[in-house]
Amino acid sequence: MVRILLADDHPLTRSGLAAWIAKEEGMQLVGETEDGESAWSAIPERHPDLAMLDIEMPDCSGIDIASRVLKRGLATNVLILTAYSAHQYVMASVRAGAKGFILKSAPLAQLRKAIFQTAAGEFYLDPSVSLARTEGDVEQLSERELEVLVLAGQGLPGHEVARLLSITERTVAAHLTSVYGKLGAKNKTEAILLALKRGVILLDQLHLIDS
Repeated sequence: MVRILLADDHPLTRSGLAAWIAKEEGMQLVGETEDGESAWSAIPERHPDLAMLDIEMPDCSGIDIASRVLKRGLATNVLILTAYSAHQYVMASVRAGAKGFILKSAPLAQLRKAIFQTAAGEFYLDPSVSLARTEGDVEQLSERELEVLVLAGQGLPGHEVARLLSITERTVAAHLTSVYGKLGAKNKTEAILLALKRGVILLDQLHLIDS
């Protein structure tokens, strides 16, 4: 049974999702809130397996809550449910610690899959977010290419990646270009998302927790 906390500031969306969860086998709604701070207070009190959060909410965003959950080391996994599909929102959510990202326009069967997969600690990304190919074999990345991709995924600029790996910025760029070709990605963000979807890199590798 997946215990779910739902947070969304749109009453119709929240009530519709709450009613759907109540009817679904294997799910239990343990709380619903309309703002970020209330959601954050409810997580340590109700210990949900999954916090399903909108991005834009009063007081505190879903991304901020995901970051707090990560920093506190809480057992709750975060699924971002939003109308925003832009890659910057996806990457901000991933780096904050969210395990899943799904659009509000997704079919209910897809939402169900996202809930169970994210609650189990597996990464889930809405299929419509990335336009790059996600099926078929992918040429294996080299150890150095993986190192570059992970550091880039943490948000480090090229010169910092070069310094940490004792290589030049030109070499960093060359490695990223190679990664794009192997993954079938158009840019760095798509490469990171595709690598996550395929299990080439792990979500925890992208987290930078400030002290």
